Amino acid sequence: MKEYDIFKRTTLVKQITENADWDVIVIGGGATGLGVALDSATRGFKTLLLEQVDFAKGTSSRSTKLLHGGVRYLAQGNIDLVKEALHERGLLLKNASHLVSNMSFIIPNYSWWETFKFTIGLKVYDALAGKLSFGKSIRINKQETLLRLSTLKNRNLKGGVVYHDGQFDDSRLAVNIAQTAIEYGATVLNHFKVKNLTKNKRGIVNGVLAEDVETNITYALNAKVVINATGVFTDEILKMDNSKSKNIVRPSQGIHLVLDSSFLPGKDAIMIPKTNDGRVLFLVPWHNKVVVGTTDTLLNSHSLEPKALDKEVDFIINTANDYLTKKVSREDVDSIFAGLRPLAAPKDKSEKTKEISRSHKIIVSNSGLITITGGKWTTYRRMAQDTINKAIAIGKLHKAPCKTKKIKIHGATDSNDKTQHQYIYGSDQNGLQSLIKANPELGEKVHMRLPYTKAEIVWAIRNEMARTVEDVLARRVRMLFLDARATLEIIPMVARIVANELGKDALWEQQQIEEFTKIANQYVL
Repeated sequence: MKEYDIFKRTTLVKQITENADWDVIVIGGGATGLGVALDSATRGFKTLLLEQVDFAKGTSSRSTKLLHGGVRYLAQGNIDLVKEALHERGLLLKNASHLVSNMSFIIPNYSWWETFKFTIGLKVYDALAGKLSFGKSIRINKQETLLRLSTLKNRNLKGGVVYHDGQFDDSRLAVNIAQTAIEYGATVLNHFKVKNLTKNKRGIVNGVLAEDVETNITYALNAKVVINATGVFTDEILKMDNSKSKNIVRPSQGIHLVLDSSFLPGKDAIMIPKTNDGRVLFLVPWHNKVVVGTTDTLLNSHSLEPKALDKEVDFIINTANDYLTKKVSREDVDSIFAGLRPLAAPKDKSEKTKEISRSHKIIVSNSGLITITGGKWTTYRRMAQDTINKAIAIGKLHKAPCKTKKIKIHGATDSNDKTQHQYIYGSDQNGLQSLIKANPELGEKVHMRLPYTKAEIVWAIRNEMARTVEDVLARRVRMLFLDARATLEIIPMVARIVANELGKDALWEQQQIEEFTKIANQYVL
């Protein structure tokens, strides 16, 4: 089998038509589910992951693009969570070096007390990182702060504190984890929806009924253990198990605005430690843009495409304008995206979302269904380790040690020049260049405002399991998240390429244009 044939849908679907019996079935293809599939496969378990739409379609593509211990969790006294996250951050820099960068953050200080407080606090943050430190925090004076943050307001500015944290491309990492899991023997399928759980006579969950969304064929698949890793959809799977089960997850919405790099022209990110409602706000350089966020709004419902609320947009713009000399207006927003965190449902109405624990929880139902919820991108590997350990502890799987601490993620490379945009492909860059060599037309840019080429569209379909225009432009090539208006302009051209690659007809192509145009319009403010 050729190197990339293992990622072809025909190859993957064939594996479930030929195998009904699995050790582990994972429901959900976000950070958590993909991590569990990789952990399971590398321990030698026969593993199947099913995702209803696409990898990282939900929360996992809508993060602040940070891998961090969480300075604010430190302020809340949650030392264990911070220490664990800082350790995992260090492992990710080693294992996914093509996607993870060491970024410097500056906290601007407007009082001497702030300077003292953050200097001391961040020394604790440094110490908790231990051997996997990203660099020491330092205090800088007013002049250097303004030199590094040229658009920062200088009135009453006393100086700044610089600290280091991780930055990454979330959905690219998700796709690469899916590829890594497949390389270690897992079967990983997107656009495959679990319709129900199956049980034996004793009421123990022993598999799933799942539908291939592309063909509408339903498969009965058996497993020693089924793992629910569906984020904000957790309760829907729990209700398949027990229709009377109470909701354990409450979605909290976080939105981000994406601005032109002229609003923050340097290489440093800004961390605003306390906004007027007590949250933190980040302004982070990302793919030659600036990501600004986030909010924390408890919602009563969830959807695949959550919408930003006007009050959230106003909060981010107003807070940014409190600190920047270059005024941000709604017209300056290149893209807006909203994601939903799967928080533990609050015990009472007084509990604020910023105080609800971000640490993960593993729940074993009476039926033997295992649910993993909570957590964050940074700790995805540890969450997966704990989940498979739990399956072993309750006797569902035989003992086997976790191996993911030293597993390199697909694309990881030691020699990676991050000055050109294709660095995110890591060791796959040569494959992209081969496509262009074979067909020079694929070297053409898809839009004059962004660096992406037609080769990246073709690569996403052939080698990264993209099945729709949205899969390509939202989560493989990040155009939707960087420039929504430019994305709207190229949808017909990309739909043509995708249809050609997948052998689809004109009707399918037109449906893709209509469906994705509707979604992309939501990313325009």
